[in-house]
Amino acid sequence: MIRSGLTIILLCLGLAVFAQQDPVLMRINGKEILRSEFEYIYNKNNALAGIEQKTLSEYVDLFVNFKLKVAAAEAAGLDTTRAFREELEGYRRQLAKAYLTDESVSELAARQVYDKMKANNRAGQIRVSHIFKSLPQTVTSHVLRSAEARMDSLYAALQNGQADFDECVRNFSDEKKSFWVSWLQMPVEFEDVVFALKQGEISQPFFTPQGIHIVKAIERKEILPFEKVKDEIMRRQSRRYGMDRGTEALVEKLKKEYQYTADKTGVDELLSKGQTDKRLFTLDGREYTGKMFAAFAASHPQGVQRQLKGFIMKSVLDYEYSRLEDKYPEFRMLMQEYRNGMLLFEISNREIWERVPSDEVGLAAYFEKHHSDYHWKVPRYKGIVLHTTTKKLGKQARKFLKSLPEEEWQNAIRLTFNAKTRQVQAEQGLFAPGDNAYVDEEIFKKGKTEPITSFPFTTFLGEKVKGPETYQEVRGLLVGDYQNYLEERWIAQLRSTAKVEINQEVLKTVNKH
Repeated sequence: MIRSGLTIILLCLGLAVFAQQDPVLMRINGKEILRSEFEYIYNKNNALAGIEQKTLSEYVDLFVNFKLKVAAAEAAGLDTTRAFREELEGYRRQLAKAYLTDESVSELAARQVYDKMKANNRAGQIRVSHIFKSLPQTVTSHVLRSAEARMDSLYAALQNGQADFDECVRNFSDEKKSFWVSWLQMPVEFEDVVFALKQGEISQPFFTPQGIHIVKAIERKEILPFEKVKDEIMRRQSRRYGMDRGTEALVEKLKKEYQYTADKTGVDELLSKGQTDKRLFTLDGREYTGKMFAAFAASHPQGVQRQLKGFIMKSVLDYEYSRLEDKYPEFRMLMQEYRNGMLLFEISNREIWERVPSDEVGLAAYFEKHHSDYHWKVPRYKGIVLHTTTKKLGKQARKFLKSLPEEEWQNAIRLTFNAKTRQVQAEQGLFAPGDNAYVDEEIFKKGKTEPITSFPFTTFLGEKVKGPETYQEVRGLLVGDYQNYLEERWIAQLRSTAKVEINQEVLKTVNKH
């Protein structure tokens, strides 16, 4: 009882110390938010290039709005969809890779491979061409001797200058194109020969599992710096040995941390009989049994000893994977940030972004209410510029178009004046100064133009306007403004039903503890 009571006291003291180190900064609808979470987001966003820095009080408002939107997404069940869960788990797996390996060991192993490549003269790449005869594994001895004799004959002709290598490739090789060879890309028998060649040198005939070759080294590329090939070497090492060296090193550390203890009785029975129901080992007090091993072994067909090793490693890594948020605050923050970002995007898409472009009634109503906001500083010309083959035709076209709605002008010109031969060149739209040289000269009295050779007569139909007549004329600008309006209205709605409590004393300690 005394020991139990002491444990409770120590636990309470520990929680009290933690609460002092990371106190509750605010509560939003009863949900506590610690100072560390706010600081992480506040500092990260203020550090982004090109983003205007916010004061602490400004950012508190933005943060509360952000949290209310995320809560709205959760209330809508957006975090329960299959697509959401799969994307979040995919991000977690990708992020976890850096936490499930010993980077220093992995890098050291990669460096050793890199140095070996350079020492073995296998650094970089070599472009080769070869006279190649493919030979199946079931080739008869007669065919083998015949192919070898033919290659020996070609090699002798090449050495004596009686044959040209490129011509031999074209006439006798099963592969005609040159190609680049990197280390670990081709069979070792091939690499041993080609990486020993100097540029322009031709090899003697040699066999590989694919057939028989005579190779010529065309050009070489030096190996890239270690930092640029490190990741690729690590990937190759992982594929080649089943697990990265850094991951193996981490597993050994974790086994000590989680007090991994093998059960000799269960392990001996498994190794001798190939199966067992007994306990195989414990990890952080958890038991791992022969039944659990059997499920793993069913999908990993290997020898029992290798299966057991793989099962132990996977069990350790899986357990560590399940504890990443508890163990690493930065991992927890990154996961929470990604999750909240996904929810924010989805709910904003639903409430604002997808809605606005198709809300023609809303756009038109917003434009009418804020019509004066879209007046231009400099008037624009709304109308059409007509370039015609004769002056008379220009007058006829202008008079004809006057009787029609503007949206029919272009079609009317095509059917009436340009049906057989093109007599009119027209440009219709909303022109600001600088948009059209002819409008600048005639309407805005700026600049000088030359007549178009085929259409030397120019006339105009339209007027100067101070602002747009319909929302369609400023749709791009209007969509952004309307989105901002809807978002402000949405936030006000969320705020009106939310209970937000901020501990001002804790707020004063942000970035000051």
